[in-house]
Amino acid sequence: MVTPADAIDRINAVFGRHPGHRALHAKGRFYAGTFTPSAEAAELCRAGHLQAAVPVWVRWSNGSGHPRTPDRAPDVRGMAVSFRLPDGTATDLLGQTSPRFPVRTAEEFLDLVEHAKPHLLPRFLIRHRQATGPLLANARARAVVPPYSFAEATYYPIHAYRWLAPDGTSRWVRYVMEPLAAKADRPAAKADGRNRLFDEIEARLAERPVRFRLAVTIATEKDDPHDPMSVWRGERALDAGVIEVTAPDPDRETDGEVVVFDPTRVVDGIELSDDPILRYRASAYSESVARRLE
Repeated sequence: MVTPADAIDRINAVFGRHPGHRALHAKGRFYAGTFTPSAEAAELCRAGHLQAAVPVWVRWSNGSGHPRTPDRAPDVRGMAVSFRLPDGTATDLLGQTSPRFPVRTAEEFLDLVEHAKPHLLPRFLIRHRQATGPLLANARARAVVPPYSFAEATYYPIHAYRWLAPDGTSRWVRYVMEPLAAKADRPAAKADGRNRLFDEIEARLAERPVRFRLAVTIATEKDDPHDPMSVWRGERALDAGVIEVTAPDPDRETDGEVVVFDPTRVVDGIELSDDPILRYRASAYSESVARRLE
């Protein structure tokens, strides 16, 4: 398996090395808000943030590893959410605008990053034909087309997690963060320029909160929670609660603070799958953080 150091080196070779910035999703800003769980989610999972409302840290970002990529450029967008529990623990969800993940291993993902430009992508697809369907699905979903607003995009955390209920039962779930914004919520002044998405969301937040429904699909016995490429039939869907973003959080990651959104950070009531991409991410993030601190 490729080492985390080699993985970050290969990503840096594509986007350049930018001291103090993440290897991917280098351009992003922080926001503050709350998460309020639904009664149904509380019945199905005993995790603290699904039992009572908690603060959240949110980071919207562009997927590129270059911190000065203009917001109008084609790119996957990200929404990372850290649920901050009263006991000082936290658990994170990392969503992206691509509904399907096209690879199963870290090595395949790095190969995709190195061949993501349109003139290189055919070479990748010759070696990884299984990625064709997911990439076409993402194209149909306009996953890399710049959205009007971060507030109007849908974000898909790619991994499955096991929920443990207060009564001892368990089930595998996947999440989607669905926007609740309407066109009527758009600020009067239209944002433009290199930081258009960030300027727009901050103008919007100056007028009203931005809300997302945390939608959850519960797996059937035949749905595979350990394969990030798997397409689920789903036993049923439910509304797990609402993420409400209320204001920018410009002081986050200042004075030496380093924030890591880690999809393997879970709390009592939630367990990880054996998805190889999920299991690899923590070590890659650790390597990236070490370089940000240099």
